[in-house]
Parts: sequence; C-alpha cells; structure tokens
Amino acid sequence: MYKKSILYFGLILTLTVSCKSETPKEDELIAKAKEIHKRVITLDTHCDINVKNFTDTLNYTQDLDTQITLPKMKSGGLDVAWFIVYTGQDSLNDAGYKKAYDNAMSKFKAIHKLVEEIAPNDIELAVTSDDVRRINAKGKKVAMIGIENGYPIGLDISNVEKFYNLGARYMSLSHNGHSQLCDSNTGESDDVWLHNGLSDLGKEVITEMNRVGMMIDVSHPSKESMKQMIELSKAPIIASHSSARALCNHSRNLDDEQLSWLKENGGVVQTVAFTSYLNTEKHDTRNAAMEDIRKSVTDSLGITWYNWGEFKKLDEQTQMEFIENRKKVMDITNEKVNQIEGFPEAVNVDDFVNHIDYLVEKIGIDHVGISSDFDGGGGIEGWSDASETFNVTLELVKRGYTEAQIEQLWSGNLLRVLDDVEAVAKNMQS
Repeated sequence: MYKKSILYFGLILTLTVSCKSETPKEDELIAKAKEIHKRVITLDTHCDINVKNFTDTLNYTQDLDTQITLPKMKSGGLDVAWFIVYTGQDSLNDAGYKKAYDNAMSKFKAIHKLVEEIAPNDIELAVTSDDVRRINAKGKKVAMIGIENGYPIGLDISNVEKFYNLGARYMSLSHNGHSQLCDSNTGESDDVWLHNGLSDLGKEVITEMNRVGMMIDVSHPSKESMKQMIELSKAPIIASHSSARALCNHSRNLDDEQLSWLKENGGVVQTVAFTSYLNTEKHDTRNAAMEDIRKSVTDSLGITWYNWGEFKKLDEQTQMEFIENRKKVMDITNEKVNQIEGFPEAVNVDDFVNHIDYLVEKIGIDHVGISSDFDGGGGIEGWSDASETFNVTLELVKRGYTEAQIEQLWSGNLLRVLDDVEAVAKNMQS
C-alpha cells in the first residue's frame, strides 16, 4: 500500500510539474510573438473602402463598425493597409467607362482626404518601400493604394499613369466579370470567355504598367490571362488576395501550375483570409447549419441577404451596402451559434496558416505574403478585423517560423516586388 501511495504521489507530482512547465511555454510563445509583432512591419494588401466613411463627420479616426479603422489598426498592430479603389464590372461602353472612372476617382479622393486632411498625424500615404519604412519609423500608420478592376481605365491608356500619379501601386485588370482588358476567373463557371486571356488593349496596359512602375495583380483575372500577363511582363507580378487551390478548389485561388509560374516570375501570392477560399467544406457546413438563425437575424433587422453568386450580379452600391450589413448580421449570428454546444466550427487562423504553410512548401518563403480582404467579404475567426492582427503572428510563431521569415511574410516579400517593379520602370524610362 505504501509503495502504491508513493507511485501515486509521484504520478501526481509528475503531472503537476508537467502542467506547470507547459503554461510558461505557452506564455513564452505569446511573449515572443508580441516582440516579433512589434518589430516587423505588418502589411495587408487588400482592404476595401466605402467613401461614406471618409468624411469630416464619419471616418477612420473613429471606431466604426468596419473591419479596418485607425483604432483597430493600432490595437492589433497592423502597420500598413492597402486601401482599394474597387469598381464592380458593368457594361463595356462609354457610359459604363465614365461611371467607373468617376467611381474610381471618388475613392482616390477619399483616401487622400484621410491622409491629408482627416488624420495626417496618424496615417500617411506611401508609394515606395522606403516610404513605408520611413513612415513606420515615425510611429504612424501607412496607407497604400491598390486598384481592383482595370475597368475605370476605359479605352484611355493614359489613365494608367494618371492612377499611378494618384498613388496606385498595383492593379488587377478585371474583377467578377470580363472587362475590356482581360477575362475574369468567373468565366470558369460557364466556360464563356471574351478575349481568351488578354485583349489587345489589355496587352498595352500591361506594358504601360511596367513602364510607370505599377504592380500587376492576378487575383481576379483568368488563368489564361495570368499566363499571358507573365509572358508579357518584364517585372514580377502579385496575387493581392488569393490562396492555394490545392487546399481549396475555388477559381479565385491559384493552382500548382499558376504557383510555379509565379515563382519563376519572381512574384508573390498574398494569402487571403476569406472563409470560402480557405476551407470550402468547413465554410459550407457551418453556413448551412446557421442558415435558419441567420435568416431570423436578417428578418429582424429588415436586411436582404444575398449569397455570393447573387452578390456578383449586384450593382456596386448595393454590394457595398450588403457587405456592411453582412458584418452586422454575421456578428449577431455568430454570437448566437457560439452558444450552441457542438455547432460546426468556423474557418479560422489555423486554416489560414495552413495555406501559408502549403504555399511556402510549394514555392518557397520568398514568394508568400498576407492579406485579409477586410470590408470586402474577408475575415475569419481569430482575424475578424484589424484589431486581431496579432493572432496571425502568434500562429506563425507557434508553427516555428523565424522572425526573419515572419518579416518576409508580413511585408518583406511584397515590398521586394514593389522595388523590382520600380527598377524595371526606371530602366524602361531611361
């Protein structure tokens, strides 16, 4: 009996010591991640905007019910946000181009108003990697500008340089729907194509983007469009918000062949925290399970709900209104379902970093980055808005990434491509 008691006491002591040793290990990982998070420049290449949030009375200095605001960036340690000049696809005619151009200019104006008039002491516009580091060193947040859909160019190629001079440093040539410049990934659904890749004007735009120093974004164009862009471009390209198709079979993601093209080109894919691009099965299972609860929430709020297929067909104003309403609905719905035991889990940071792991293994650490698609449908459990940005760094630390590697993923790789594109432009201009 005495021996058994000694053995039992020894087992309890071992378990107690083991539990105590595990707790500091977790604490140490968190402390390490916090230090790394402070030191590296965290950069998110895709944050959508609504111009109504860039006014004197309603703006990003306030903690708005949006995924990106200055208070959320500060609390989460997000240093650089690429604000997006997005235009939904519409008719390929003069009236459509004019409307798209006006829309794009309103968003450029909104971003400049934020950095020049509303909050110049808190955030500054960067157009080079040196700008990013200089502004960050001053303790300010950094704004950069990307264009989602080249549709606003219309038929006037001089708009490429005009947009560049307004601060745009990347552009995709299409969105959901074929533009006058290239085919969209959405052509996969019905196998109907407009250009079989790039149009003649689109080819000219690629050359002009190289000349002025604007990064080419392949996240929305079709696979054939991407192939032709890489063949034409003298500079590396980016996918500003896409993940790995091998892990999630969605046309917005890049398959292994596309990834090999991107690696050979010297570009970077910015892994995106968008639920249905990370784990379709997990997303669909939870979505189906919460449908009735979500419907009761939308009914009580008087909000019309659209699935993503329906969303693509909406005009841009309705799209932006729905995205804003969608967050309200999902916040309430998630709060309800999280109280239900055994409810299907949400797509989370673990799923997100699984894609980073895959991409790093497939094409190397030099070609992978990070994006959210906040306020454009993005956001996952654990990184639902900018205030939770640290959780991504923490998961990377837990998986054994070094500080140097984390710096590459968060900003180093993207800024290297920006430098390469700028160097090509200088060479072409000379």
